[in-house]
Amino acid sequence: MTDTSFLQRLTEKVGPGAIFTAPHDIAPWLSDWRGLYAGHAQAVVRPASTVEVAACVSLCAEARVPIVPRGGNTGLCGGATPDASSANVVLSLDRMHAIRNIDIIGNTLVAEAGCILGNLRRAVADEHRLLPLSLAAEDSCQLGGNLSTNAGGVNVVRYGMTRELVLGIEAVLPNGEVFNGLRTLRKDNTGYDLKQLLIGAEGTLGIITAAALRLLPRNDVRVVVLAAVESAPRALDLFKLVFEQCGHRMQAFEFFTAECVDLVLAQSDGVRAPFPMRHASYVLVELADTVDETALRALTEDVIGTALERGLCADAAVSESIAQLNSMWKLREEISEAQRADGTHVKHDVSLPVASIPAFLVSAGERIRKYHPAIRPIVFGHFGDGNLHYNLSRPFGAPDDYFAQHGEALTAEVLDEVARYGGSISAEHGIGQLKRDYFSQYKDPLEIRLMREVKQLFDPRGIMNPGKIF
Repeated sequence: MTDTSFLQRLTEKVGPGAIFTAPHDIAPWLSDWRGLYAGHAQAVVRPASTVEVAACVSLCAEARVPIVPRGGNTGLCGGATPDASSANVVLSLDRMHAIRNIDIIGNTLVAEAGCILGNLRRAVADEHRLLPLSLAAEDSCQLGGNLSTNAGGVNVVRYGMTRELVLGIEAVLPNGEVFNGLRTLRKDNTGYDLKQLLIGAEGTLGIITAAALRLLPRNDVRVVVLAAVESAPRALDLFKLVFEQCGHRMQAFEFFTAECVDLVLAQSDGVRAPFPMRHASYVLVELADTVDETALRALTEDVIGTALERGLCADAAVSESIAQLNSMWKLREEISEAQRADGTHVKHDVSLPVASIPAFLVSAGERIRKYHPAIRPIVFGHFGDGNLHYNLSRPFGAPDDYFAQHGEALTAEVLDEVARYGGSISAEHGIGQLKRDYFSQYKDPLEIRLMREVKQLFDPRGIMNPGKIF
């Protein structure tokens, strides 16, 4: 039920232009990008400063009103969607999009949480620096959401996850206090690293309002290789060769099956078959450096020549231009949209020890075929860091609601197999609402108990993003 007295006080804190209560105004903020989740709220608040965020949170804490932080709404687990309570306040930081500082001596960026990731990457590129975090949704996702989910992306094999790029954080805690941890120091051994608790917490411990990030040299020299491989073990052998010969220059190592390419060719415009023959699977490798292009290309061609000689790949193409480089990446990047256009499906964002991926693909495939031989695994992902998107499309001709009946059972098949190999049920998308039950099932009970105790310490009133993770 809407509390008019509370809303009036909230309006006084942030101004009438920053709060919305009419049903038609708040409706777009109540569902997730995939259309899987929808909730309720009494208001949407769009503060313009950390002071306003703190004022809003303080008032909500006093009134015990639940807060749902919202970024770019590009998450896939319902982590930014409110639950069924009509008391919720959705708090969006989209008006907080200032770049506070770019330091090209210390190589750091300080930016507010509402900044669009792609805008940040372009801004630092103009200063001849690189922000390595790169996602398919980078032109709509926001920095605060990236940190709150510890986002991954295509460059993790070289630069690591989001948390490895973070030097400092500013955040508003559930009682309205501001955590002033926005430091750009590379070394600070003064006790617990509290910022790491907020990274990946999905807004359940507080609201990140700004962050200080590491910057790297801008890699203007890039070469992409698209290779056809006949099996996952061959892809693993190719990964070992490229890693040994190219070291830190390997920036991405992506794997996808022939079924992924078939979907893209059927559903996407401007894409053509990569090779004259259809192959079982494909690998896309990106190498990047600050050296001249001739040297990087010579290294790339030498390594791929060795791979062909050893039979690690059946065919390969090296990009000759930026246009060709982008075209190779498009084949990989269009997979998710192509699968969505194909119809209903279930997604599994999992991680495994890299060496276990080939065995997992065999055993998981056997389990899925045993369940139903016509289910189509659509498997792709960041092979170099162990992150697979093990998605399942319904059998041809099956009804649209096929996964409403079979989705949970199939997910159990996949996640049981992930657990058997010592993997994780969430690699880069978080838990949100989607994986909440699986989280309690597959996570170690001691870890869950400690996490609950941390949650209780930070948020004793339980107002921060209720229903997420736990």
